[in-house]
Amino acid sequence: MYTKLHAVARQVGSLIVGKDEQIRQALTCLLAGGHLLLEDMPGVGKTTLSHALAISLGLRFNRVQFTSDLLPADVAGISIYEREKNAFVFHPGPIFTQVLLADEINRATPKTQSGLLEAMEERQVTADGVTRPLPEPFFVIATQNPTHQIGTFPLPESQLDRFLMCLTLGYPDPAAERALLAGEDRRAMLKTLPAAMTPVELATAQRALRQIHTSGALIDYVHALVLASRQNGSFAEGLSPRAALALVQAARAWAALEGRDHVIPEDVQAVLVPVCAHRLRPVKSSQGAALASRELVLQLQKAVPV
Repeated sequence: MYTKLHAVARQVGSLIVGKDEQIRQALTCLLAGGHLLLEDMPGVGKTTLSHALAISLGLRFNRVQFTSDLLPADVAGISIYEREKNAFVFHPGPIFTQVLLADEINRATPKTQSGLLEAMEERQVTADGVTRPLPEPFFVIATQNPTHQIGTFPLPESQLDRFLMCLTLGYPDPAAERALLAGEDRRAMLKTLPAAMTPVELATAQRALRQIHTSGALIDYVHALVLASRQNGSFAEGLSPRAALALVQAARAWAALEGRDHVIPEDVQAVLVPVCAHRLRPVKSSQGAALASRELVLQLQKAVPV
């Protein structure tokens, strides 16, 4: 079952060269049933990664380019009066899919960003007083440009907390970038990708995570990390119970991809930064400089004994 996920990782890695670790973490996020945030500068492959994952997993895919004038109804759908039926008829928006790529999500206003909250948490959309379920499985993969760039609106903490993991791709290493320049056009390669897995197989793999054992000692370790985030004074607020649950679920998925039926501390450490860094806001020092959340999470990991 999980061997097919490894085939997905290899297939996506043929397009996104030199980023095997990030591809594995992205698959961990989707296997755990969470939503994924890709944060980086334009042009490093965020959109290509999202599209390649959807195709390789055999999932229906829609892309929405978020802009400052995008409205919630442009994503969720709208009711239009049809004279022949003498009634308003709901026309579903692009959110009614299995993988929604919210491209450059932080270029939309907070009102439109918040329109995704119900869909991400409840897997449903309420419009005109009617609640409509979304397809299963349902994943949001959002890309975000650095907040210092022109025309961006920072995501509120409540929305950031809905993303199970946040990844940064970064520049490829020189050898991988040269292979990218010498290879085929990535858009053309996307059109030829086969589905390496079916939605039913993915759902089966997700349900099998319940069988991945987490010992009492492992839960104590996760709890110690959560408590340390609240007590060490480096962050404005510590990790929430939802973040703690996300850390356990992501560690289970990582363990499954490693071929184990139980979680070990190294699984928790492998997903700690992508699960926790975007949920934690550093406190500025007396000099006014703030260490990056990722660096502080790594310091937190070193400070908490296994």
